[in-house]
Amino acid sequence: MGSARCLLDGPELVIASHNPGKLREIAALLAPFAVSVRGAPELGLPEPEETGTSFIANAELKAHAATRGAGIPALADDSGLAVEALDGDPGIYSARWAGPKKDFALAMERVREELAARGMAPSGAHARFVCALSLAWPDGTCESFEGRVDGRLVFPPRGASGFGYDPIFVADGFEITFGEMTPEKKHSLSHRADAFAKLIAACFAPAP
Repeated sequence: MGSARCLLDGPELVIASHNPGKLREIAALLAPFAVSVRGAPELGLPEPEETGTSFIANAELKAHAATRGAGIPALADDSGLAVEALDGDPGIYSARWAGPKKDFALAMERVREELAARGMAPSGAHARFVCALSLAWPDGTCESFEGRVDGRLVFPPRGASGFGYDPIFVADGFEITFGEMTPEKKHSLSHRADAFAKLIAACFAPAP
């Protein structure tokens, strides 16, 4: 993963996501770089079926589909919450636990119920967020990077910032959830920021 190649031989990049929260975070992380970003919904690109068995496999699948559809480089994210006591679930199924309406209140309650069913105290359970980023070009080239942040779960959920499982996740070394953090603070330490740092080092050049 991650051999060096500079993206900026072209000015545009499509973010291969239909998740508004991810689109905002990725656009914010790309803001310092000389690239114009467009979201998959803006270009009318469909969401491909996620048939991979890992975060990287699903990110690559989405990136290849978007770059073929748009004809420009595409950046895809596949990320989720992995709970140690649940054998890594929901993992790559994190979005699917939220159901067809993307109801993450439902997904967070399912995490709590699954832990309780195993006799585990939901608050304090070790968990990690994982993010795979894949950058694909129309010629079929693809570079992938994975980041993570470890922490613990808290219930009930706290905070209205962020998205997804952020209100139940407290990163190691902190007392507030991702849902209680400012976007700037979360961007400085999240799993997505970790993956981005690796991608940027390999594939991007700062704007002059």
